[in-house]
Amino acid sequence: MSLSDRVLAGETRAIARAISLLEDEDADGTRLIRDVFGRTGRARLIGVTGSPGAGKSTLVDRLISDFRSGGATVGVLAVDPTSPFSGGAVLGDRLRMQAHAGDAGVFIRSMATRGHLGGLAGATADAALVLDAAGTNIVIIETVGVGQDEIDIVRVADLSIVMLVPGTGDEVQALKAGIMEIADIFVLNKADREGSDRLVTAVEMNLSLHAYHPEDWRPPVVKTVATNGEGVPELIAAIAKFQAHAEQRVESTGTSAQGTRRRGRYEQQLREIVTRRFLNHLERDVMTAEEWRAIVDRIAARDIDPYSAGEQLLTRAGLKTDSRRETPPAGKERVTP
Repeated sequence: MSLSDRVLAGETRAIARAISLLEDEDADGTRLIRDVFGRTGRARLIGVTGSPGAGKSTLVDRLISDFRSGGATVGVLAVDPTSPFSGGAVLGDRLRMQAHAGDAGVFIRSMATRGHLGGLAGATADAALVLDAAGTNIVIIETVGVGQDEIDIVRVADLSIVMLVPGTGDEVQALKAGIMEIADIFVLNKADREGSDRLVTAVEMNLSLHAYHPEDWRPPVVKTVATNGEGVPELIAAIAKFQAHAEQRVESTGTSAQGTRRRGRYEQQLREIVTRRFLNHLERDVMTAEEWRAIVDRIAARDIDPYSAGEQLLTRAGLKTDSRRETPPAGKERVTP
C-alpha cells in the first residue's frame, strides 16, 4: 500500500511519517496532500491559544478525555518553540498528555515552529489535513504561547478558543485588539485565583463594544480550573452550542461563518504556495544567488529602493509591472547586478 492509502486507512505510523514529510518540506509530502485532499473536510478543527502559562496543555488534556468519552477520535497538534540545537520541539506538550499515550483513538504530535511566526508551525495546516483524511473526528491545534498579534490560528481552525488567566495582565489585553478579536469562546482558566471576576468583567466590556446582529455568535466566557476539570463540561457544552449555531445558520441563510473561514483558509494557503513557488523560481531559474545578494546590497546602500528593485525583478521573470514606477528616481540606476 502507498503512504496515502495507509493514511486514509488511519495507520498511526503512516500519519506520523506523512507529517514528518510535510515538516521537512519534502516533495513526497506535497504529493500526499494531492492524493488525500479530496477525502478531507470532515474533521472539526479546534484551536486553543493564549499566553504562555495559561494552562493550554492541561485544558487540552481534559478536552481529549471528554471527547473520547463521547466516542470521538481525537488528533492533537501541539506547537512548541524550536530547539536551537536539534531544530525539534522543545518540551513537547505531549508530555502533559501521557494518560492518552496508549489510546488508539488519540494521536498526539508536537510540532516545532522552526522560525514560523503566528503561533503555529509552517506545516500545521497540512498536518491537520492528514489527520482529517485519516478519519479523525476532532483535531485540536494548540498554539505555542502567543502574543497579541500572533493570530494565525483563526486561519486554520473552525473554532478558536482564547485562554486568559487572572493576575497576569490579561485584564489589559482584554481591552485591546488583535488576539482578543479571534475568539469564538473565551476560557478564563485558573478561575480560582483572585481577580477572575475582574477579568470576566473586562472581557464582557470588550464584547459589549461590538454590535452583534441577533443571528451572530457572541463569544461566551467560560471559567475553568483545568487542573481539576472544573468548568470543562461547560466548555464542551459551549463548543457543541457553537457547532449547532453554525449548522442552524447554514439552514437559514445558506452560508456559515465556518464555511467562510475555511474558504479564507484555502485562499491564504493558495497565496502562500504561489508566493513560495514564485520566489523559488526567481532564485533558481531567473537569477543566481550572487545576483540576488548584489541587489540586496544595492538596496542597503540606498542605490535603489526596494519597490523599484522588486518591479524590475518581476520584469526579468517575464511579468508585467506598474509602468508608473518603471523609471527610477533621478540619480538612481536600474537594478543590474
